[in-house]
Amino acid sequence: MGTAEQPERRTGKQRLVSLLSAALLTFGTSVAFATGTPSAAADPIEGCTSTTGAIVAVDFGPFGGKVERGCDTTPTTGYELLHTGGFTTEGTQHDGPAFICRIGTGSFNSGTQYPTADKENCVLTPQATAYWSYWTASPGQKTWTYSSLGAMARTPKAGDVDAWVFGSTDIGGTSGKPAFSPDDVRAAGGGTDPDPAGPPPVPPGTVDVSAATRWVTGKLVDGERVVDEGATTPNYLLTTEAVYALAGADPKSPAARKAADFLATPAHTDAYAYPAGKAGIPDATAAARLALVAEATGKDPRAFGGHDLLGDLVKYVCPRDIGDGETIDGCLTKGDFRTTGQSDAQAMAIIALLNGGVAPPADAVKRLTGLQCEDGGFTSILLRSGGWCESEAGSTALIALALKRAGGHDAVVEKARVHLRKSQLPTGAWPAAVSMTTGSPGSTGWAAQAMRALGDTPYADAGLFRLSKQQLARGAFAFEEGLTEPQLYPTAPALVAAARSDLVKLTTKKADPPTPPTTPSPPTTPSPPTTPGGGPDLKKGSAYLTDTTRLIQGRYYENAPGSGFADYGLTIDGAYALAATGENNTILRNIVDFLDKGGKDGKGRGVHDWTLIGTEHAGGGSLGKTALLAEAVGRDPRNFGGQDLIAALAKAVCQAPSTAPDRSCAAKGAYTNAPSVFSQSLAVIAQVRAGESAAAAGPIAYLESLQEPSGAWPSLIGTPSGSEVDSTAMAAMALDLLPDAKAQAAVDKALAWLAAQQKDDGGFPGASGNSVNSAALAVQGMTLDEPRYRTRIARARTFLAAQQNTDGGFNVAKGGQPGSDVRASTQAVGGATGISFATLTRSLDGTTPQPVPTGTTGAPVIVTPGGETAGTGGGSGSGGPLASTGTQVAGLAAAAVVLVLGGWGTTRVARRRRHREPTGGRA
Repeated sequence: MGTAEQPERRTGKQRLVSLLSAALLTFGTSVAFATGTPSAAADPIEGCTSTTGAIVAVDFGPFGGKVERGCDTTPTTGYELLHTGGFTTEGTQHDGPAFICRIGTGSFNSGTQYPTADKENCVLTPQATAYWSYWTASPGQKTWTYSSLGAMARTPKAGDVDAWVFGSTDIGGTSGKPAFSPDDVRAAGGGTDPDPAGPPPVPPGTVDVSAATRWVTGKLVDGERVVDEGATTPNYLLTTEAVYALAGADPKSPAARKAADFLATPAHTDAYAYPAGKAGIPDATAAARLALVAEATGKDPRAFGGHDLLGDLVKYVCPRDIGDGETIDGCLTKGDFRTTGQSDAQAMAIIALLNGGVAPPADAVKRLTGLQCEDGGFTSILLRSGGWCESEAGSTALIALALKRAGGHDAVVEKARVHLRKSQLPTGAWPAAVSMTTGSPGSTGWAAQAMRALGDTPYADAGLFRLSKQQLARGAFAFEEGLTEPQLYPTAPALVAAARSDLVKLTTKKADPPTPPTTPSPPTTPSPPTTPGGGPDLKKGSAYLTDTTRLIQGRYYENAPGSGFADYGLTIDGAYALAATGENNTILRNIVDFLDKGGKDGKGRGVHDWTLIGTEHAGGGSLGKTALLAEAVGRDPRNFGGQDLIAALAKAVCQAPSTAPDRSCAAKGAYTNAPSVFSQSLAVIAQVRAGESAAAAGPIAYLESLQEPSGAWPSLIGTPSGSEVDSTAMAAMALDLLPDAKAQAAVDKALAWLAAQQKDDGGFPGASGNSVNSAALAVQGMTLDEPRYRTRIARARTFLAAQQNTDGGFNVAKGGQPGSDVRASTQAVGGATGISFATLTRSLDGTTPQPVPTGTTGAPVIVTPGGETAGTGGGSGSGGPLASTGTQVAGLAAAAVVLVLGGWGTTRVARRRRHREPTGGRA
């Protein structure tokens, strides 16, 4: 059982990706666009309490003011709360109101909005050292959390407090927190601690253990292994989950033992836990899981599949921090089990060692205790102590079980127990993360296990009541409450909890002798390479993307419903997705013609009002993104939309870093106004695909220089930021275009790092948590070497399928605010194909220009290839207040660029030097 649900950096317009915030700004050179939004009358502060309404606080300290508060007794979004709380805002010219660039209030300096125009022109995304960051705190929370959702996407709960602070923070929100505490700005009575007097008052409930056991057993092919739909190779991780579930329900389960025998076959142990070979470093997560399988079924973890799993875990513990001396592959800091990357795996390894009679290294146990968040919970990321930390119920439960088993950490365990009590929802469920408001069956299963083991039986029983209400007809559970697709990953911890067991208990050596093992199954004959199966429904996903309620007149996406303001970066993302799947070439042609032939949005803006080509604000990332689309569909990037994008990219290459206050060039070899690895990679791909490798030599060298010793790339250029899945996948796609050994070695190292970031449920950490965007980009990256990473690709595609909703769209992140999101869906649809941006190709032969529908507002102007206007512009495109749209805005300024321009792409092509597939095909 794994818990993996991850926090994300904070971001804007919905995503989450690697960068946070809303993205490249569009400067309307010919059209004036008012981005200011007025305030509404605020409710009296005393109207907001711990049970009614929400408070918003804005710190005007950097501008000579003080902290100003506002109240809204019925907020719908964080954006609305800011305005109905009495504040005004102004967005950027590039993105409209969605990216909050200035804030003002009538109670300070006559309503002047800050920063003033002489300090920030609000044309492009503000720099990460000077922007409005968004923080939140739930009732009873003593510290601030950097918001994982933009203000337009977040729905405040009763008793919540929001804060806006001007200044600097990094992508993870580890610095730049408000100088005041949530209690300092709460309304009277709002600071009370919601520690419950007892468990939720719910009636008894019983989970059908027999039905769940039958369902899990039925998932085992030939009674011994889990195989994803459409795949031919075993899913080893889910096979271990099945063993835990079956052994938890019945310690002598024959089915659990047969599956364990399969995993103990040397060929399968090697394939799962020793991918680098018998003499190589083991995958610590896999080794820990297999050791627990052995202990759960009476086998010897010191002689499992021809390996001493426990000995290898102890042997490969990181001896020092990554910054102390020579870098060690797979290590972040002292005490990590090498290659884990996740606190869940660290905890599992400690449990396996203890239950196998081996004392875990003291530094490994200490590493776990140092991961505790201020509120007592734990996060699934194996991050540095003191960094950004958002508690997750599943990880908190698993680590509490591990530390209780280790002994000597009573204070830490007690703090975790109290956190679990406080975070239990009134329904009896536990949410995946502390910021979530709906229950997760998997997290509830984990938390119920821990609460029973810690002596809080009533809380555990309340969790079982909720599980009984979420159990599906065949006995299984879905990833999240309200979903109907049965999944093994959440079913396993739920079944163990329902059997009133836990991971420590079920893997503790039994008093009676183990059942003699059956004859191991012979090794299976390797299957020929196949496209990983079990992925999302791409036809349904494409239909979601092309629905005219989202894709305005079949031509562009708006930055907010009814705004008439085109989000050109998102529109190109949608085109990439359609090019990757080939599901609707007619609509793809409409989008391309709109961009190429002079189409205008409801505000009279064309694509080059977004690229800003020919102005000092031209961005290398947006130029590259647009050029790449032209190349992918057979248009001329040297004459796209009437502009030579390739010449503009060459001109955008920085010859030296700029000096303050100019921030256009981060370094020699960077592109102008492109402060992210994602945008750097897009521009490199566009230049190389255009045959301009020589002109791209400087940017290529600079991109290579940004790779970290671990193999990863950071999010941002010129601003400190952490390693990131999205940027690493994108950089790998760019360098894979190059034939030289240096570039190919960099790609190999990047893919190994990417694979190590995969979570137990197949997902990947990203800006929004267990992110759909990041998982899709990781699929694209790992497919560069599909034969090596086939199993991991299949797991990631299965994860994506689990996040697809009935309307065909995708959630932003597992465990996050539910509901389909256009940007996440563009990435999921394209990324699931595995086709790389660097090789994406889709012919538009056979398609013809389509007329623009009439009778709608905000009609774009479309000029057909023959030069005739196929539609007329003019509608205002105005809609209701943006505060009610739910569009997600941004968190981190400079990071934003990647979001919009960070190509939510498409991709699936095998490395040229390995197994190559034809481009542009269906997944």
